[in-house]
Formats: sequence, structure tokens, C-alpha cells
Amino acid sequence: MKLPRGTFDILPGTVERWQYIENQLREISKRYNYKEIRTPIFEETELFKRGVGETTDIVQKEMFMLEKRGKDQFTLRPEGTAAVVRSFVTNKLYGAPNQPTKLFYIGPMFRYERPQAGRFRQLHQYGVEALGSEEPAIDAEVISLAMSIYRSFGLKQLKLVINSLGDSESRAAHREALVNHFKPVAHELCQDCQNRLEANPLRVLDCKVDRNHPSMATAPSILDFLNAASKDYFDQVLSHLDALGIEYVIDPTLVRGLDYYNHTSFEIMSEAEGFGAITTLCGGGRYNGLVEQIGGPATPGIGFGIGIERLLMALENEQVLPEIDEAIDVFIVAQGNEEVEKTATRLLQLMRLEGLTADRDYLGRKFKGQFKAADRMKARYTVILGDEEVERGAAALKNMETGEQTDVPLSAVADTIVAKLKEATQ
Repeated sequence: MKLPRGTFDILPGTVERWQYIENQLREISKRYNYKEIRTPIFEETELFKRGVGETTDIVQKEMFMLEKRGKDQFTLRPEGTAAVVRSFVTNKLYGAPNQPTKLFYIGPMFRYERPQAGRFRQLHQYGVEALGSEEPAIDAEVISLAMSIYRSFGLKQLKLVINSLGDSESRAAHREALVNHFKPVAHELCQDCQNRLEANPLRVLDCKVDRNHPSMATAPSILDFLNAASKDYFDQVLSHLDALGIEYVIDPTLVRGLDYYNHTSFEIMSEAEGFGAITTLCGGGRYNGLVEQIGGPATPGIGFGIGIERLLMALENEQVLPEIDEAIDVFIVAQGNEEVEKTATRLLQLMRLEGLTADRDYLGRKFKGQFKAADRMKARYTVILGDEEVERGAAALKNMETGEQTDVPLSAVADTIVAKLKEATQ
């Protein structure tokens, strides 16, 4: 059986890096007081049509829809925000005493798109959603959280790009200007852009096919259509970022690809040499109105999503991938009669109960083969058991780095190894 196209296995030796990243993400989320939420990997198809937007590429081209059973129709989640907001409404989290509701998630997403470097049909995302506050300060907090994550992994070649999409009034004025701008050259644009011009002209600016068309460079800027309230909001967000010492670049063409965004929109990009053509690592923004679209009360929100695969690519490109410690604490080398086998089994369990990472031979190898196995597992210590050792109630304890070997009573083996490991780290 072949691996499905656009997917990959995460094997031992690599999965430890994923675990390290996930642990770091959880730790930083805790510092910012964001709580983990876990939603199903499939939802009703209507959720994504309503939440992500009928005109988006995700809904039109990329959703993995499950085979229909009766009248129900489900889709593997293509992104995390709509599912989290659905859960927020379903579980009435808007009624919780502590507000705003600050959540994060880690998990797989699914998009039926052409696989390429850093893009897969099953991808993994970490995301944050802050629901219930319309203060510019929380926009800055969310952006700060994203930047803190990348900095914590040692990444330095980063660029924060930010824009404002304004409120509904500002967007309506900008929409009209975009339609008037692109209509005369619509026949020169791709079919998707021609469709978007009628349904959602803002998304024309996000087109990958026509991005070099001359009309793109002269398109009306949303910043020229912000009303006083929207401009003031954007200025306050930037003021908070200045207070945090976070550098940014204002890009009026940054629109993001999902329909639910308004006001603050941002991306974090890698500027490292050789990273590749697609430099975006993280994207997010404010989505006031999304909760109402999904059936909840009027609730403002802001969030972002980080692709873990692209984070790993960035770490590799800047050569800051974490070292993987595959060493185990102890390996039992045992050969002898039935009593030796039983003693090895009991001793192994005792050491594991003491918190040691421990293993033994299960292939019936001779002493030489077992020592080779201990070397391959990078065991710090080996416990050597034979008929003679069991008979006198002591085992030979060998430090695999120094070669030093001492006799230790069987009852004291686990405690001795724990003490030696602790001493080595002091």
C-alpha cells in the first residue's frame, strides 16, 4: 500500500522534534494564559461554507468532503478558526465568567491542493483565538504571542507584515473602488479573478496567477478608504506594537485568503536566504462578525494559524533545529537460567517505576549482541545479569561512557542509577 499523496509519516528520530515544538507551543500559550481546545477533525460542511466563505479557494477547491450518508454532509476541517468558533457557540463559552475567551489548538488540517514544498494535503497547525474583546491591545497581544513563538525557537530572519481591512463601511467603499478599477481589464484576468470581482473583489488582490498584472500595482489601497474609526483602531494597534518593541511593515495589499477577516490583518514571513518562494510562516487577523455568522451572539475575535511543517522548514533553514536526545538511561544485559530472566523482568519494571528510561533484550542475543544493542540505544548505563549475579544478589553496573563497572545489590540498582544521573547533571 502506498502513502497517500500529500501526506507523510512522522517516524521515531523525527517525531521527537515535533514533540519538542508542541511542548514549547503549549508552554508559551500558558504564559499568555491561553487554554487548549480540541475540536473534531470533521464538521458539518455548512460550517466552513458559512464561516470560511463560499468564494474562498478553500471552499471552492480544497475541501475534503466525506462520502454523504443520508442528508448529513461532513468535511475534514481545512482550518481551525471556524471549528473553534463553532465550539465557542455550541458550548456557550461566551457566558463564562473569565472574558475574553483565550484558546489555542494543535492538530491536523486537510486541504485538497497540489502538494509542494511545505504544503501538504494533511498539514498540522497551531492556532490561537481570542474571543470577546475589541480592544486594540489584544490584537497586539496576539501578534506578540506569534512573534514570541518564533523567537523562542531561535529564528531571527523574520518580517511582520500588517494591514487594516477596516470595518464594514470602509470595506464597502473599498469594494466599489476595486470593482471600478478592475472592470475595464477583467477580461485579461484569470477566470477565478473574474468570478471574485463580482462576489468578493478584495480577493482579487490575493490572486497568485495575476499578481504581476499591471492593474495590481495601481489597485486602490484599503488604507485610503478607512473611515475615522477604522483608522484610529489601526493606529492604536500599531501604537501597542511600538510599545512592545515589535517591528512591522505596513502592506496595503495584504488581504489574507478568508472571508471572515476585518480590521487587523497580518502575516509573519521568513526572510532567510534559501527558504523558498513561499515565505509566509503565519497568518491571522481580526474576524468580528464570524461568531454571529455561525449562530452565536455578537462577539469580536482575533487569531492566527501557524503551520508546523513550515516552522520546521524555517528552523532547518536557519540551522536551529533542536538536537534530539535519543539516549536511554539503562539497558539490562541478561543471559542465564529462568531465574535470571525473571530477575531481569522485575528489575526492568522497578527501574521504570523509578522514572528511568529502560529497556532489555527480547531477541535472545548473546552478551556481545546485547551490548551492541545498548550502544545503538545510547544507553548511559548497562546492568549485567547472569546466573552468578542473581545467585549472589548483585548486578554489575557499567557506565557506558567511562567503562567503569561496579557491583551493586539488586535491591539498590535503581536508586544507584537515579543518584548517579542526578549527580552528573549538577
